Amino acid sequence: MSAPKAAPTTSDELDIADQVAVYLREFPTVDPQVETIVSTLSRVARRMSVAYGRQLTVLGITSAEWEVLKALVVSGSPYRMGPGDLAKRLGLTPAAMTHRIDRMVAEGLVTRERDEANRVRVIIELTEEGRDKWLESMRMAAVFEEELLQDITPAERPELSALLGRMLRRIEETQPDALGRTDDLT
Repeated sequence: MSAPKAAPTTSDELDIADQVAVYLREFPTVDPQVETIVSTLSRVARRMSVAYGRQLTVLGITSAEWEVLKALVVSGSPYRMGPGDLAKRLGLTPAAMTHRIDRMVAEGLVTRERDEANRVRVIIELTEEGRDKWLESMRMAAVFEEELLQDITPAERPELSALLGRMLRRIEETQPDALGRTDDLT
């Protein structure tokens, strides 16, 4: 299997084929197909992360804030959760979650109110501005993602999706920390 030639970049990063050739030189028993696939996936993930980060910067939010917005949207209308539930969902400590919520309240993305039914409980709720930012980020991502997949035909996409899904399940089943976060995304 021949590694795909990468488009020219401004960095000194080797293209995938050259990178795998170095791996083979230094570690001759490495499987070049496996390394080509994994190196390509890693590079795609990195570049996607940079592109999404750039889009969020345009919107004036961080990826850490986007994660909170997403968690609130995923929770469904009325887009409310307790800070402890948010922290658990995002794999954060309560202190890290409090710090993140403080910033987001100051930016008008969420509100923090006492639960009227239980005055001890605090509720974090998505604001209209927070929802608008999340929706705009999704619109921007949809354009980027369609461009990303333009060389994958509609007929090939289900197969690619299934293959990547199998890879994801494998790592989630075999790596005990695969579902969690090891650091705060702030």
